[in-house]
Amino acid sequence: MMKKYTLKAQPRTALGRKVKNLRTQGLLPATIYGKKVKSSSVQVVADEFFKVYNEAGETGLVELVFEKKSTGLPAGRQVLIHNVQLDPVSDTPVHVEFFQVDLKEKVKAKVPVVFIGESPAVSQKQGVLLTLLDEIEVEALPTDLPEKISVDVSGLSAVDQEFKVSDLKVPGEVTVLTDAAIGIVKVGSLVTKEAEAEAKAAEEAAAAAAAEAAPAEGAPAEGAETKPEEAKKEELQPPTEKPQEEKK
Repeated sequence: MMKKYTLKAQPRTALGRKVKNLRTQGLLPATIYGKKVKSSSVQVVADEFFKVYNEAGETGLVELVFEKKSTGLPAGRQVLIHNVQLDPVSDTPVHVEFFQVDLKEKVKAKVPVVFIGESPAVSQKQGVLLTLLDEIEVEALPTDLPEKISVDVSGLSAVDQEFKVSDLKVPGEVTVLTDAAIGIVKVGSLVTKEAEAEAKAAEEAAAAAAAEAAPAEGAPAEGAETKPEEAKKEELQPPTEKPQEEKK
């Protein structure tokens, strides 16, 4: 059974630049929206939100609880946590959007993928595990949304083996929307420093052998007649006349 989460909230009157004052008070500005729902501004205690968000993620159903004296808002609203905006410098949440859901209407959500088991190819140091996808988009009723989808990698025993979206096993009430042909996790080649050194040495040896086998530049082709340097020089010199013998 899916765990239920609750989070206290209050209507928010601070808008625009004034929301900075809320953050200094440990409050997080937020907005509630949804189908056939009028958007409303609220605020939650930042520390309490972090605790719920770390457990519920974006697929856990959260009930926003308001004090009875809050005007214009029902006592409780069922929401999903959507679009957490982060500060570009500190990387901390500065605003959050809650999507109010109808418990009888299906919603789309991205569910995180977690890996279980151990790949024999990795344990035997034949390859390395490559994560290709870390979340899957699904559609289901809010109460049927899984908090996570587990992928067992113990069946990946060889390099280039992969686990695809089509291999997932999900409950019948959950529809996977991500393309079935997309890979989730794969065993890649394990390239060690020793293997790289051996490959480099082999390349250098092959290059040296090829250079030794090739004829030197300007050398005659195999089978051609060669002459000593002295003979070549004599061929280049002009012929000299022999002196006539003196007549006696």
